[in-house]
Formats: sequence, structure tokens, C-alpha cells
Amino acid sequence: MQEKLSTTENSLLQPFNEAPFSQIQVSDYKPAIEAAIAEARKEIDVITNLPEPATFENTIEALDYSGNQLERVTSIFFNINSAETNEEIQKIAQEVSPQLSAFSNDITLNEQLFKRVKLVYDNRENLDLTTEQKTLLEKKYKGFARNGANLPEDKKARLREIDTELAKLKLTYGENVLTETNKYELHITNESDLAGLPDSVKEMAAHTAEEKEKEGWIFTLEYPSYIPFMKYAQNRELRKELSIAFGAKGFHGDKLDNQENVLKIAKLRYERAQLLGYKSHAHFVLEERMAKTPENVDRFLQELLEKAKPAAESEFSQLENFAKELDGIDQLQKWDSAYYSEKLKQKLFDLDDEQLKPYFKLENVIDGVFTVAEKLYKLNFKEVFDVEKYHPDVKTYRVYNEAGELVSLFYADFHPRPGKRGGAWMTSYKSQMVKDGVNERPHISIVCNFTKPVLSRVDGATKSKPSLLTFNEVTTLFHEFGHALHGMLANTTYPSISGTSVYWDFVELPSQVLENWCYEPEALALFAKHYETGEVIPQELIDKIKKAANFQEGMQTLRQLSFGILDMSWHAADPAGITNVKAHETAAFANTQLYPDVAENCMSTSFSHIFQGGYSSGYYSYKWAEVLDADAFAYFKENGIFDAKTAQKFKENVLSQGGTEDPMVLYKRFRGQEPNPEALLKRAGLIE
Repeated sequence: MQEKLSTTENSLLQPFNEAPFSQIQVSDYKPAIEAAIAEARKEIDVITNLPEPATFENTIEALDYSGNQLERVTSIFFNINSAETNEEIQKIAQEVSPQLSAFSNDITLNEQLFKRVKLVYDNRENLDLTTEQKTLLEKKYKGFARNGANLPEDKKARLREIDTELAKLKLTYGENVLTETNKYELHITNESDLAGLPDSVKEMAAHTAEEKEKEGWIFTLEYPSYIPFMKYAQNRELRKELSIAFGAKGFHGDKLDNQENVLKIAKLRYERAQLLGYKSHAHFVLEERMAKTPENVDRFLQELLEKAKPAAESEFSQLENFAKELDGIDQLQKWDSAYYSEKLKQKLFDLDDEQLKPYFKLENVIDGVFTVAEKLYKLNFKEVFDVEKYHPDVKTYRVYNEAGELVSLFYADFHPRPGKRGGAWMTSYKSQMVKDGVNERPHISIVCNFTKPVLSRVDGATKSKPSLLTFNEVTTLFHEFGHALHGMLANTTYPSISGTSVYWDFVELPSQVLENWCYEPEALALFAKHYETGEVIPQELIDKIKKAANFQEGMQTLRQLSFGILDMSWHAADPAGITNVKAHETAAFANTQLYPDVAENCMSTSFSHIFQGGYSSGYYSYKWAEVLDADAFAYFKENGIFDAKTAQKFKENVLSQGGTEDPMVLYKRFRGQEPNPEALLKRAGLIE
């Protein structure tokens, strides 16, 4: 073990509020994490060895406040590992993850500590606890009981081995996906191969080639490069090449291959669940979700599938006929999907993403989402330049309420980089909590991968074209910002049930509900302004956006359901019989497949949500939360999308409450009733 550095040498070992990014050396992370583990261990020892009998305050509350420095340091480290990583950081992650896993096991498998927790739990009926305290007590007790506290010593030892191995496997899986994404490039030198691509896409590809000191144009597997190529490029062979490269991440039989990692992760998760007395990993996970059981999830997915599949098949048939009529395509393939869908959308609705992009300059959309939050929740966002950043692209804001009090610090990181994983996510650098009478406000971040501003030469002059978002990117920004509001507006006492620390199938409600504002003329008028003329988006275009909102909704729903079904196929039963990842996946997709299978592709080897992130046995929750969000937004629509009373109810009962109560109780307190699933089906156009 490295020698502990003195606090003068390591900024992460000094007291800090805002993350001290500029002062952090990569070499600081490991010793800081090790020192913070040692400090947290001392705090746990104090609680464990108290001579006084266990009480809620000296045991349960003390446990929740312990390890704060470790939480701060690790949140910085793992956020950097996602957004600005390199080989050195990845190596440290592989070294510290097992240490963190072992420390977590040391707490949950500590018999003496569990006795104290159990004593308080068994005496709960005689304690005068608030609702939040009752929730925390139950969470702490289950945290021990569900993670091996009652196991005999030999099984505890095996549990530790499994957790250590899983921590390393998940990291390796993610590193392989990122390396695969970064190493591929489609290098085009013949301009005729760019036929169909908008100028902005060609400019970006030329800029990428220039950065790599190459002639011509380069397309990558990063979304802002990949998606427009698949949507607009006329060259079918090149679409095929790029599509296969995208779908083959972690599936090349080389050192970056993830097939063995997938099998090991699935089997270790199952073994862990069995050790703890559960039928499967899904049974273990879902016990602490709104859905409760794998059977309920299966029923939910199948009911939606029954409604969506006929619509999806009809839409697919329409797309097949259209492609045949337009270009004589006899067999529609996956690499044709986005291209012909975009062409069909243009024909049916006279709507093209390129028409819309000039109205969605990134800065305007940011202002727009801030204005929506201001109108709904009386928040004020002020960009600041005195907060340290981990990369120049990052924007920083202080968020205030109408009384001028600080609500949150907010970081936003919008553009792709080699050290940044794909996709979009919300995260946190500091949790909200109330301690010693002080309401510690959170530090929240969103990370996306939107098109970068592009510098181009026009008539000998350098001209900058701003970042113009597709409508899908606009909804992504609103989605992640919805998560951010859930973090920012947190107002609970205890950190472990604050903000987005809620049931996983409830966590998507705040994010998905905010997407609805993107389709409302009243909201669009606030920010959808042409980046050159300042003209507000015409009503005619808004009408087209609304009409096209349900375009291929059946196919989109089927796609999401297929991911949920694949997730459950890995986690709801014993995976011992699975020896071939691709064959297993093909069988799981059998009932949702529209396009012919691509032999070179495998989704499971880059399905980071379930094999690296926290969505194992939880991918269904996107659709589950859509039921909630459609019902919640129907309530907003009844009263007006900026109705202050409705917004206040949502803030008071959902956004500020974290995981302090059962989510259905919170939802009913906001809505006055349980969600009606028909609201989703109606919005999707799947029922009248």
C-alpha cells in the first residue's frame, strides 16, 4: 500500500467544498481513496464499539453520515473515469474498485455492527421516528440483511470474492467498449461517397479528419458522427460498414472482446443472488423496486408488446414498401432503418431534422431549459467562471431560488472526446443533506455527447458554426436536465435517501416528464429561435413536430421492449446453460425482431446500461416510468403546462423528496390517484 501523503501534498485530502479539479494530479487519486477508506473505517469502528446501547441517532443516523470524505473523493474519481479518462486513470480504477468493494463488504458483513442495527430495527415500533427516519432505518437494515449479514462465514467469504470480481469485470467491460468506440474510424477520401449528407455533417467530418491530420473526411462511432451518417448517407455499402462496426463493439474475438465478461458477470450475479437466498439476480434486484418481481416485469413487458407489435409490424411493412418503391430495396436491413425512416418522415410530414436544427442552437436550448425550470420551480441559473472544471468544455452555474438562496452548483459537459464514454447521463459530486442544522446543497452534473461547434473556411475567412442540435438531442438535454432537477431540488435530511436515491423504476419519472415540454408551442417559443435571424420557430414547424411525434412509435416501443426482454433473459433465471452470447441474444430477440439478424453484431457485448451501469434487471424501468410520466404530464396539461400550483405539487411531492417514502405514495400525493397506463398508450397513438 502506498504511503499516505500529507494533506499539503494531496488536494483531495484537504477539506474542500467544490471539487478542486485544477489541483488534482492523477497520482493523487489512489492515496486519497485509500486514506479516505481508512478514515471511514475509523468512523465505522467508533459506531460499532460504542459502549452505549444502540439508538437511531448513535447507530443508524451516524452510519448514514459516515464516510462523507470517501463519498466526495470517489465521486470525483469515478466521474472523471467516465468523462475524461485515460489509461492511467483506468488502471487506478482497476486497483481501487476491489478495495472499495472490500470496504463495503466489511461494513455489511460486520456482525457486531449488524447487531446494533438489528437492535434498533427490532425496537422500531417503540421509537418516535419521522417518516424519513423510518425509511432510513428500513433501508439500513435491509442493506445488511440483503447483502450477507446473516450468512455463515464461508458464504460471507465467497460473497466478498464475487463482489471483488464483479467490480473489476464491470470496469473492464466499460473500458473495452470505450476503446472500441475510439479506435474505429471510417475514412472517406472520395467526395462522391458523401452524397446525401448535409453540409454541417460534412464539415464536422472534415474537421475530425483535420484533427487527426488526415485528408478527406472521418466518421466515428460517436453519436454526433454516427447517427447523421446512418440517417442521410446515400452510399448503402458505407452505411453497412459503419452500422456493423457500431454493432460489433466488444464482439471481435480479440483482447477487447466482451463475450466472456458478459457470461462471467451474469453467472456471478446469479451465484450472488443464490447465496443470499434469492431465486435469481432479478428477484434480488426487484425486491427493492416498484415492480417487485420478475413476473410483474414480464407481464408489464408482454402487455405492452401485445399493443405495440401489430403497430410495429404495420410500420415496418410501410417502410419496406417505401424503400422498395424509392430504390428497389428487396430486403430492408438494419443499416437502412434510419435512412429510409428519415426519407419517409420527410415525405409524410414534410419534416427534416436539418430544417429544425437552426432553431436549436445549443446555447439557446440551455437557456430554454433554464427558463422552463424558472417558470415551473422559480429557479435562477447564473453561469459562473470561478468554479474549477475538469475540461475547458465544461460550463458551470450556480442555481438560486426566488429568495436568492443557493440551491445547487451545476456542471454541464456537452461534447464528445476520446476520454469520454458515449451516451448521456446525470451525476453528482456532492450529495444534499442536513447535518448539524446546515442544509448542505448538492453539486450536480449532466454529461452529453452533442455535436461540437465547427470552424470552417469560407472565402478565405474562418467562420464558426455553432453547435446545432437535432430534435432528438433537444429531448436528450431536457431528459438529463430532468434528472438534474431531481438532484438539485433535493431537500431531505439523510444523504443516502436524497435526490435521485430512489427506486430505479421511479428515477426516470422526473427526466422523462420534462421531455414533454419540448413538444409544446408555449415552451418552444421560449427558446427555439433561428441562430442567424432570431426568428421564433414557426407554428407550421411546431405542428409538424407534434404530428411526427408518434412516427414509428410502434417500432420504437418494440425496440425498447426488446432491450428490457434481453436484460431479463440474462438476469431472471440461471445463466449456467448459456455458453454462446450471440445465440442467447438471438433467442431473446425472437419475438421482437423486425430486421434480419446481422451475424457480425451482438448487443450484449456493448450493452453498458446493464453490464456496466446500474440497470441490470432494470431496463424495463424506462417504459415503466413512461406510464408515470404520461399520466403526470396529462395532469400538467389539464391545468396548463406552467401552472404554478401543479409544479409546486410535483416539486414538493416528487422532486424534493428523494427516497424518503414509497414512490407510489409520493406519486399519489402529487397526482391524487395511481397512474393510468392508458395515458401512455394514447400518447403513443397505440390506442384511440
